[in-house]
Amino acid sequence: MKTKAILVDITKCIGCRNCEQACKEAHGLPLENEPVLSATALTVVEQRGDKFVRRMCMHCQDPACASACPVGALKKTAAGPVAYDAGKCMGCRYCMLACPFQVPRYEWTKLAPYVKKCDMCAGRLEEGGLPACVQACPTGASLFGDRDDLLAEAQKRILENPAYVRHIYGSEEVGGTSVFFLSDVPFEKLGFVAAPTNHPLPTLTANALADVPTVVLLGSSLLFGLYWITDRRKQVALDEAKEKFFASHTDEKRS
Repeated sequence: MKTKAILVDITKCIGCRNCEQACKEAHGLPLENEPVLSATALTVVEQRGDKFVRRMCMHCQDPACASACPVGALKKTAAGPVAYDAGKCMGCRYCMLACPFQVPRYEWTKLAPYVKKCDMCAGRLEEGGLPACVQACPTGASLFGDRDDLLAEAQKRILENPAYVRHIYGSEEVGGTSVFFLSDVPFEKLGFVAAPTNHPLPTLTANALADVPTVVLLGSSLLFGLYWITDRRKQVALDEAKEKFFASHTDEKRS
């Protein structure tokens, strides 16, 4: 199965917020407009000057949230979405700390809270449908398709129109994502998070963790070495003191 993705062209978004409402209806969430991502707003449209910007889960190719989850409640599916299994979640919220895009939200007001985030309408995809937000878009600002095909389409638009920023946001960030953005305004001016790296975060984490046994071993060896040297010095000093004591007593007896 080819990995699916969503391409959002900010130049085509008119701020109708149909995507917001379609997402809420598809997930049974309250229909009131919300300005930022929340447990009841899995995608939102923010106005930045005269531009409208979608916010949603980026569905990383190698998601840090899934890597951080100790019980496997989050995982990247072959179809593209980063899916969430509430039945496995223990509420540790490590995923919220790990996400470089600050996407997952927590149901703080509920007695039995869960983590909430966009799942790219994984259930609809399994049935051959489109993500609700894409289907509701009246201008084609949101497109859905094979990841490679959407990357090619985005690159084509950039080459044909010099007004676009010469970068596809999501193509490289943290190893690549399954949600891409095109813009004619620098992404940093639209509130996009500057990704900490173009390498998958779990890879960096794994490399760091892989060094832990070595560090621990070297540290332990060093500490043991220092202990041995210190103890050895004490023992030598004690032996010397004993020799001097017995030597002095021997001399006294002889005299």
